[in-house]
Amino acid sequence: MLYAFGFERIGVLVGDLYFVNPRPEPGQEGAERGVRLELRVLGRQPLKGSIYSAQPITVDQPVWRVDLLEAVASTPGSLDRAHHHPAFDGWEPGERHFVAELTAAPVEWLAARLVDLDGVLAAAGLPAATAGPGDAAALREAAPEIVDVVRRLLARVAAGELGRPDDDRDLVSARVGWL
Repeated sequence: MLYAFGFERIGVLVGDLYFVNPRPEPGQEGAERGVRLELRVLGRQPLKGSIYSAQPITVDQPVWRVDLLEAVASTPGSLDRAHHHPAFDGWEPGERHFVAELTAAPVEWLAARLVDLDGVLAAAGLPAATAGPGDAAALREAAPEIVDVVRRLLARVAAGELGRPDDDRDLVSARVGWL
């Protein structure tokens, strides 16, 4: 499932994820499930028809990623692998950053970051002009709605409805989800 929140130049994408990493980091072996949130740059493309035609939109450059993940073998809802990627190198995320506050209270930590767009952009090494003039205020206003979506998706992952492979095959490598 994928949710998208679009503002002037910044968008927030949220979706469930099931991931089997073929090259796991030490201590991170095994499949993961959970919810991924990405802050992305949005763009409007020229219309492909009349003024009434659908607006082509690009969901482009990744800025920041939060992975509220847990090992599939762990207790549902544990979020024992919650981490974030403060910056990207092009399309590749930087290293996983495990933060004590994120581990202790993942959703609350996420909510605090969503209301600090300038701080998120600075940590990503991007200029404030990456965002539109109204993006920070719009994101602050939408943060409770975004957090609500994250909570609902996490509940559905914990219930086994989302964040799972498409079938019951044993997977060696997989990434199931939009993000």
